[in-house]
Amino acid sequence: MQSLPLAVAVGAAIFLNEPVGWRRWIAIAIGFIGVLIIIRPGMGGFEVMSLLVLLSVVFAAARDLFTRCLPTSLPSLLVSFATTITITLAGIVLTTATGEWQSVTPYQLFILAMAACFLFFGYQFIVLAMRTGEVAYVVPFRYTSLIWAITFGYFIFNEVPDSITLLGAAIVISTGLFTLYREIIKGRRAVTSTAVNASGNAWHEQHKTEK
Repeated sequence: MQSLPLAVAVGAAIFLNEPVGWRRWIAIAIGFIGVLIIIRPGMGGFEVMSLLVLLSVVFAAARDLFTRCLPTSLPSLLVSFATTITITLAGIVLTTATGEWQSVTPYQLFILAMAACFLFFGYQFIVLAMRTGEVAYVVPFRYTSLIWAITFGYFIFNEVPDSITLLGAAIVISTGLFTLYREIIKGRRAVTSTAVNASGNAWHEQHKTEK
């Protein structure tokens, strides 16, 4: 699933003609390398059903690209709400069909409700980011989910990451910071260009009036 940023960036460049500069391609690729260092995938335990994970990446990337194409008149909150209802109904159907439903205690229900609330707000922010920001700028920050996982694992579950995991995390953070730096530089250039154009237009208007 951590290959999702790469899949979204490729899809945006191919299907939506989104500008993805070579520096951002490198940042996304290096971030993916950092992810591989953290999870250290191997062939152990691999089975055919694992390909479903790859298929889920395709669907998740398509979801983000379709979100990007939604008309601006459609409220983002409505998109998140509709997604939440759809996932809930799908979960009810699947658990009923498979017979895997198990009764939950009030405490477990509370934990699930809190998780659902956090997921709703998180998805709302993803929708807003995909609809308003440049894809090449937004997608590298998906890698930070690993950073949060490491942080929560340490403070809540007392799981201490090893040196290789910390190395991978440092690479992921670095690519995110580089992407943010590139966006700041790009923003400054845009402001400067706008100011220069405005100054030039004002000079031409003044020169025309004097004539």
